[in-house]
Amino acid sequence: MHHFTIEDGRLFAEQVDVTALAEQIGTPFYCYSSATLTRHYAVLAEAFSGLDMTICYSVKANSNLGVVATLAKLGAGADIVSQGELQRALMAGVSADKIVFSGVGKTASEMEAALKAGIAQFNVESLSELELLSQCAEHVGVTANVALRVNPDIDAGTHEKISTGKAENKFGIAWEDAETAFDRARSLPGLNACGIDIHIGSQITSLDPFERAFTKVAELHETLSAAGHDITRLDLGGGLGVPYNTSQDNPPSPEAYAAIVHKTVGGLGCRLFVEPGRLIAANAGILVTSVIRTKQGQAKNFVIVDAAMTELMRPTLYGAHHEIRPVTPRQSAVRHWDIVGPVCETGDFIGTDREMSEPEAGDLLVVYTVGAYGATLGSTYNTRRPAPEVLVTGDTHHIVRRRPDFDDMLALESVPQHLK
Repeated sequence: MHHFTIEDGRLFAEQVDVTALAEQIGTPFYCYSSATLTRHYAVLAEAFSGLDMTICYSVKANSNLGVVATLAKLGAGADIVSQGELQRALMAGVSADKIVFSGVGKTASEMEAALKAGIAQFNVESLSELELLSQCAEHVGVTANVALRVNPDIDAGTHEKISTGKAENKFGIAWEDAETAFDRARSLPGLNACGIDIHIGSQITSLDPFERAFTKVAELHETLSAAGHDITRLDLGGGLGVPYNTSQDNPPSPEAYAAIVHKTVGGLGCRLFVEPGRLIAANAGILVTSVIRTKQGQAKNFVIVDAAMTELMRPTLYGAHHEIRPVTPRQSAVRHWDIVGPVCETGDFIGTDREMSEPEAGDLLVVYTVGAYGATLGSTYNTRRPAPEVLVTGDTHHIVRRRPDFDDMLALESVPQHLK
């Protein structure tokens, strides 16, 4: 469910006229709905009622300060993967004791910044990372709570580029080495190895991989406890899919997902963490773009719009499908169109082979389910100005990230003196 509607040829987000926003700030731009973010968080939180559960929103999905602050006010924590995301989360009001730090490449400076901030835990992915974190914790003079991320070698059945729980993926400690890793963590100063972390992928549309992974976590918890390890936390990651194509996609509900958590690890008496990103943010965002022109080729017809792979990389990167609709359909023959951008790459497309009446220059198109991995994957390729991001709450809106001008973009560069 989302809060975007088209009424009498005008696009609305909650009670805000987005068509008027397009006239005011220009296209392309992202628009996020506070009501949708709130609803998705509330549904997930209710599904986990009865468990000691901390929902740590995955900041990489959508790091917009307005989005993160909206969720922080609802009580969400944050799953971060960089020092920049740490700063964003803290700036947005996320409590440090609800922040978990994931990722395979944490540096010493990032670790020390997180230690000084007092985050809840580090999700550690290798023995060498354990050693470095121990040194950093001693240097700062604090004890770091650690959950070791283990790789269960489970195929989540998702796209190969967002599968993270197979043996060939870069993430986590091999399952067979888990006990040795926990023994090593217990021996190092400055560490409290109190948790097991697991994350098998993203956009997962079946509950079976989750059930198999969480069952293995429960078994590992039993093994480690028998060996004298005090495992009080389980981080179950994220990954539950969302319906990008509403006529075909039917991923499990949050309630069904939570039932698997209850069944597999709910009785272990641990504090639980989950790290949803896409599940909360994807459906809460749209991308609004204008038609530049149409072009009828020999093999295909093209609608050329002012959004591109620089605004929405997912179709190019993953072959992802997003629903695209005209705000005001024209009374013309319906044809099949590729919706493409101005970037000088054949891979620059928003959607392919879509049925649509022929639009006219200046018409608005809306691209749905882009609130996750949309703006965060954006770039300035071709020296394109990043799209603004607007947060809507009821009948009000706020431009959370403005569109920079070219002087802003070029201010980070300079011409060497000898070339002037």
